[in-house]
Amino acid sequence: MRLRSFAVILAASALLLLTGGPSTFAQGEPQRRSLFNLFWQMPERPAVQPRQRTRPAPQQTRRRPPQMVRDDPVIPKVDVNHHVLVVGDTLADQIAIGLADSLNDRADVAVQRKAKADSGLVRTDFYDWPKAVVELLAADPKIMVGVISLGPNDRQAIREGDVTHEPLSERWLQIYRSRVETITAAFAARRVPLIWAGAPPMQNTRLSTDLTVLNDVFRKSVEASGGQFVDLWTPYLDAENRYSAMGPDVDGQTTRLRLGDGVHFTKAGARKAAHFVDVLIRRILDHTPSENVIALPSDPGTAGPVPPEQQPGAIERLIDRMVSGRTDDLALVPVIPVRPLAGPILPLTGAPPAVGESALLASIQDARGRGDTATQLDRIFGDGVAPEPKPGRADDFRWPRPN
Repeated sequence: MRLRSFAVILAASALLLLTGGPSTFAQGEPQRRSLFNLFWQMPERPAVQPRQRTRPAPQQTRRRPPQMVRDDPVIPKVDVNHHVLVVGDTLADQIAIGLADSLNDRADVAVQRKAKADSGLVRTDFYDWPKAVVELLAADPKIMVGVISLGPNDRQAIREGDVTHEPLSERWLQIYRSRVETITAAFAARRVPLIWAGAPPMQNTRLSTDLTVLNDVFRKSVEASGGQFVDLWTPYLDAENRYSAMGPDVDGQTTRLRLGDGVHFTKAGARKAAHFVDVLIRRILDHTPSENVIALPSDPGTAGPVPPEQQPGAIERLIDRMVSGRTDDLALVPVIPVRPLAGPILPLTGAPPAVGESALLASIQDARGRGDTATQLDRIFGDGVAPEPKPGRADDFRWPRPN
């Protein structure tokens, strides 16, 4: 009896193990798997985790800084050997700015702006230009040429002690002329060429009339000392010789040349005024030797005669002649003989040349020769008679005759 009960229990236990048992055991998946593994003594395999793909870290690339590309050409450094001294009033300072622009291609030239606003030659108590010019020339040995422009601020009375002289009176002009000559003499003493830019026309008719008198004083004084006078009057007039704020610039384009005050220049107007001064400065530059040129020593025994322009003191003598205005005998540019527009007229026909003379052109008879061919050529070209056409030739225009 006991043995049968034990067999039934054993069979029921085996059945429970094979079928999974009751619901209490089936609800827990980990418990069923543990019982099953325990029954069969099988080790549990670890769960395989899904493999995660990892992206490689982006490589950091070093960016090169952008390189600047220069459009302007690299100009070699050149020593500034020549200074252009510009003195005067506000108009002179505007001309100096225009000169700095026009001489931008000359690296060896620098423009020295030493102008003084509201200055002139009347109020020496405000600014004494005759004294200042002497000091400026002595302080800078590289001054090659001087440029000056004055006048619009000088329509004032001149005091001589306790006496006051009215503008443009006889005594006033004498004192004013002496101050101009003091300035021109200072440049001549230093052997520095002087360019005096005259005053341009003004919108005020009274002021323009007085400036014509001062321009005449400037012209006579500077030319007497060997300097050059630049007339800025005509370039700022219209077609009817009247003041005009508009006009052609250095490029020929019509633009505004004067400001609204009727006195000062615009940027284009100052550049135009500087153009007339720049032409004279470049002429002086072309005749001035460069300090960067070194003369190589030569053997005294084999060297030929030294030209006059290379002798000691030749440059100083040349400057003295230029300052004094005696440039007629200076052979600065070799003179090229003028070629005639046409040679002598020679006849194509005529008698043969005399004995001992060489014939440049043969006569028509000699060229054609003699005989029937020459007679036919004379008939064609001399008399204008066409030759008889030949059958089959291009000049035979006769209708063909029927056979």
